[in-house]
Amino acid sequence: MDDHTSDATLLLDLDGMAVERVERLADGSRVAWLVTADEAARACPGCGVFSGRVKGVVRTRPRDLPCGSGGLQLVWVKRRWYCREPLCGRGSFTESLPVVAARARLTSRVRREAADRVVDGTCATVVAAGRQLGLSWPTVMDAVRARAGSLTSGAVAPVEVLGIDEVRRGRPRWRPPDATPPTPGPTSEPAPPGPVTPPPSTPAGAEPARARVLADRWHVGFTDVGGGQGMLGQVEGRTGDDVAYWLASQPPAWRDRVRYVAIDMCTVFVSAVRRYLPHAELVVDHFHIVKLANDTVAEVRRRVTTTTRGRRGRDSDPEWKIRNLLRRNREDLTPKALTKLWNTLLDLDEPGLTILSAWIAKEELRALLALAGTHPDRTVISHRLARFYTWCADADVPELERLATTVSTWWTCIETFLHTTITNAASEGYNRVVKLDARNAYGYRNPTNQRLRTRCATTRRARGCLNPA
Repeated sequence: MDDHTSDATLLLDLDGMAVERVERLADGSRVAWLVTADEAARACPGCGVFSGRVKGVVRTRPRDLPCGSGGLQLVWVKRRWYCREPLCGRGSFTESLPVVAARARLTSRVRREAADRVVDGTCATVVAAGRQLGLSWPTVMDAVRARAGSLTSGAVAPVEVLGIDEVRRGRPRWRPPDATPPTPGPTSEPAPPGPVTPPPSTPAGAEPARARVLADRWHVGFTDVGGGQGMLGQVEGRTGDDVAYWLASQPPAWRDRVRYVAIDMCTVFVSAVRRYLPHAELVVDHFHIVKLANDTVAEVRRRVTTTTRGRRGRDSDPEWKIRNLLRRNREDLTPKALTKLWNTLLDLDEPGLTILSAWIAKEELRALLALAGTHPDRTVISHRLARFYTWCADADVPELERLATTVSTWWTCIETFLHTTITNAASEGYNRVVKLDARNAYGYRNPTNQRLRTRCATTRRARGCLNPA
């Protein structure tokens, strides 16, 4: 049988190479000696002229995918050729193949495998892929950048529903107050002779120096809520200019296709959307509205406890024992649990009635949001909205008045949700993926690497990596 089509060559499956022999070392590992089988390797890379004169023989040890439990090392015996073309600037060249490029220490398929394990999710981190394949972190990361470059450099497909949400990528960096006096410069007046006096302390009544934030590690993510393209991009920071910068970088035709923008109740996002997407309708996620109502109930309960008892809540306080029941929905409470909640608050007299009023206001707001997806009539929406406003006004609770004011401010965006049922749940889910990816990597120092890894992690399902069918 021809050496180029031997069983060992077919088993190794490296195009253009043939297995000459295989040796087993004392430690149990194997060494495969390879020769060049592709005649195209004799062509000069500079001029393309085939050479017929050998200059020398060199040995290289390209690293490949693991094969077997004992390990397999490759030794490629390749020739160095003289270039026959007088006009060519290269005097000589060494054989190279697509599977092992010139001056490469790795085969192309091991680089591709390392990148796929990180980009397509078979490995959680670059370090894990490197340990499995015996590669260093920079080598795997370079392969990831080459593999995932198309995900970040390519144009974003049209989007009809855009989700915008923020996520913290790490802890903020603080600069402590500097109490050391500045060092005199070359143009400063020299200090007089004698003992050095310490810097004056903070005057009485003056506000002491505070630490300031050097870097607040926030990212704002842009998600295709309706099309399933994952997280389209991220920008560092969470100001209106940061959001507007990403929107302005998109083509005008892409911005014209956006019909709805799902956000939480953040005025920073509103200002940026109004500047570059003036035709798009804003939608406020109902999750954040219900969360705001639950936080209001908890705030009322804490204020009542502090006012009545002069301290924070304890396990022995009745309102503390039912704090979890106050956060649950009315339809999720069993008759026994509802009776316990109701009677406990009634037994507290006036303080309990204040907490009960806040809980009922939360349920009235939830009843209003429950109209989403039912194609409600405007009269039904107006009736339930009036019931919520009336209850908050009659309860005479400052926290409920503030809640009603917030709902009134964002009512246009809330009403759009009732008619479209568009939520920002996809953005919240991708934020969870971003945090999980950062935890697996024990944090990121390079924001560019994090945006690349985030793009890979949030588009796996869209690329079919998690759903092969």
